[in-house]
Amino acid sequence: MNVLRFLALGVLVVATWLPGAESRGRLIDRVWSGAPVSFAMLSERGWQFIAYYDAERRITVAGRKLGGEQWTTVRPPGGPVPARKRDSNVTGWDSHNYLRLALDRDGCLHLSGNMHVDPLVYYRTRVPFDVTTLERLDRMTGDRETRCTYPVFFNNQAGDLVFRYRDGSSGNGSDLYNIYDATTRTWRRLLDTPLLEGEGQRNAYATQPTPGPDGRFHLVWMWRETPDASSNHSISYARSRDLVHWENSRGESLRLPITLATSDVVDPAKVKEGLINMTMALGFDAAKRPVVTYHRYDANGKSQVYAARPRGGAPGWDVVQVSDWSFRWEFSGGGSIDGEVGVGPVRAEKDGTLVMNYNSKAGGSGRWRLDAGTLARTGQLPAVVESRPREAGRMRSTYPGMTPQTLVTRSDGRRWVLRWETLGRNRDKPRAEAPPPTELWLYELPDAEVPDAVRVGS
Repeated sequence: MNVLRFLALGVLVVATWLPGAESRGRLIDRVWSGAPVSFAMLSERGWQFIAYYDAERRITVAGRKLGGEQWTTVRPPGGPVPARKRDSNVTGWDSHNYLRLALDRDGCLHLSGNMHVDPLVYYRTRVPFDVTTLERLDRMTGDRETRCTYPVFFNNQAGDLVFRYRDGSSGNGSDLYNIYDATTRTWRRLLDTPLLEGEGQRNAYATQPTPGPDGRFHLVWMWRETPDASSNHSISYARSRDLVHWENSRGESLRLPITLATSDVVDPAKVKEGLINMTMALGFDAAKRPVVTYHRYDANGKSQVYAARPRGGAPGWDVVQVSDWSFRWEFSGGGSIDGEVGVGPVRAEKDGTLVMNYNSKAGGSGRWRLDAGTLARTGQLPAVVESRPREAGRMRSTYPGMTPQTLVTRSDGRRWVLRWETLGRNRDKPRAEAPPPTELWLYELPDAEVPDAVRVGS
């Protein structure tokens, strides 16, 4: 049995490649393999779309009606990006340049990505579900769109499409939110100000606004002073019912933009005390209260996982150390790095106890059971296992250093696994030579009984 442990969206899943798993593999294309960068896949409303970088590093979109064998593939044009010495539809070696897809109310497809402090890259179809009508649009609102990073599409509670991105750079940035009007096919600012504002001195690294069981959106972030990953500090929290009016964990209104001085700080960890933006998650207990899980160093400088929950109406958060490790994940500098610790969100069991997933290079992987009242660790469970077809576990490339990349979507009781191979992270720097392209495969299986908290790509 070949077992692969991988981390996506901060959540551990152990994928076991089983010979008996029902699957249908499809070769989609040959793709860029010089660095890991997230592709995008949607399986919604009876349609499926994949956005990826082809063998020549070009943005490519493939679409089909679910159940059909015929794919339509387009490579939308880009515009010149002089600072990068390439066009906007061609990627480099930067793992920040992920792709994101979304469908609006009418079924028109939206695409953004390939940006790391770059001019906005954005496409939209003229006709619902028809990738052949994908057009490049060089603006959304036309304001603060020349230094964009971290595009995110999601829906508000009314079902409207919302777009979040960072304007600026690591150590100096603002988080901006746009909202789409499907009737006029135009974007406008959702907020008159940034939601999170670094004031020219820092920036925020935030989770996607997460719908909670209490009907609110919940947001967690940490501040960073410079491009150096070790300068993260002050993990913080806010919540909102409409994404416009925000409050702290005690229900007190927050004036926008939220700054370091006005943040509801979960843990006031300082610079170089182990906060890292790739290792934080947000879940909820049985009483619908948010629980934040994250990595930082303990008093002895060792890597630990912590869980934090607000104290109800009282100021502050109760912070509990969950792990008991003796190693230290040392990180610093700029560029994309490999994660050595991963944490998942907590989820409430039927008896009210909490379970969270974890993954670590030095301390192993699995699930911890937490006491609902104290958040203290009370037990150890094995990692969740999700079966995948054995064929998908076989390394196809013979180029040294290749690792598998995987993306999963679900729809109507079916599960799709997208798989390709790349070299590992290299702090976004070019290598001496580019590896040959690898194959992009899509596998279809019955959906698996895996808890929502550990589902990748959902």
